Amino acid sequence: MVGPSLPRSQALDELVITVVVDNATDTLSTVAPGLPQHPELIGHLGRVEPTTSADGHECHEVFGHLCVACHGFSVVATGRVGEETHTVLFDAGPYDHVWLENAERLGVDLAAIEVVFLSHWHWDHSGALPAAVDAVAAARASAGLSPPVVDLHPDRPDQRGTKTGSGAMVLLPPEPSFEAFRSAGAEVVTHSDPHTVAGGFFLGSGSIERRTRYEAGLIGHHSFRDGVATPDPLIMDERFLAAEVQGRGVTVLSACSHAGIVNACLAAREHYPDAPVDLVLGGFHLAGASVEPRIGETVADLAEQIDPAVLAPGHCTGWRAQAALAARFAPDRLAPSVVGSTYRLTAG
Repeated sequence: MVGPSLPRSQALDELVITVVVDNATDTLSTVAPGLPQHPELIGHLGRVEPTTSADGHECHEVFGHLCVACHGFSVVATGRVGEETHTVLFDAGPYDHVWLENAERLGVDLAAIEVVFLSHWHWDHSGALPAAVDAVAAARASAGLSPPVVDLHPDRPDQRGTKTGSGAMVLLPPEPSFEAFRSAGAEVVTHSDPHTVAGGFFLGSGSIERRTRYEAGLIGHHSFRDGVATPDPLIMDERFLAAEVQGRGVTVLSACSHAGIVNACLAAREHYPDAPVDLVLGGFHLAGASVEPRIGETVADLAEQIDPAVLAPGHCTGWRAQAALAARFAPDRLAPSVVGSTYRLTAG
């Protein structure tokens, strides 16, 4: 039952989402007419000056400006109401140079980023965050603006990894410290409960309730604290970011969906009970032997329970799940997330 105290972000006139880091690059594949995705190549045509002309037409050398894909995830989201805008960076991916170079190639206005929101403590989302925060803080200081706010879950592990069937632990690199963000010039805030973000234009979730039977976390996952490894399959520090566009509905940004992408959407719906789910973008974490058996039920529940207007799976979704999602949602409702692409959602 929906409680009256659940926070809800302000309805927007427009939401623009740019994918800065993702596992795949694909600027050539098409999506169905009317889907709100714009490929990286089209964006570069507006950013890269023409180098020559042929038969009276300007020529733009864009392929030398394409972003680099890697195993990670990061998006920049800008909401607009009238003339007022607010911008959030959602994760930063693993590598400093990838985030910094991709952001430059995409023309990201670093000074406009007010809030940096970390979805969960996993290095492929947090590794580049100190460098990104440093660049954003420097840009905002040069523009005479206040330092960025870094929004983190307070339950930070030192390191994480997953135990394989052989017993070996596959480790992610250590997590950045709270002090790393403060040293970069940011204001650090911690939230484990739902709250509005960036002038009330976005909603940051708290821990995501597990409702479905099959979305049972990441088997074998462990968290390290003070040198001690503890089984941690549920990864309860994971959070999603949501926003609502007038006349369209709710966008759910779920970076890895360890809680389950269906669970994330069900949780978002509680905050916006009278709005449909519009865009679901991010990693659905359906790659790997322990989670691939969930693909069929996930696809069915996305179609029958969530019924999004547009699905944009990327990052850790995996090729088997991408194929199953395409079979159910393509062509009219599928626009996969790839690095450099932009989604523009405008009030209907």
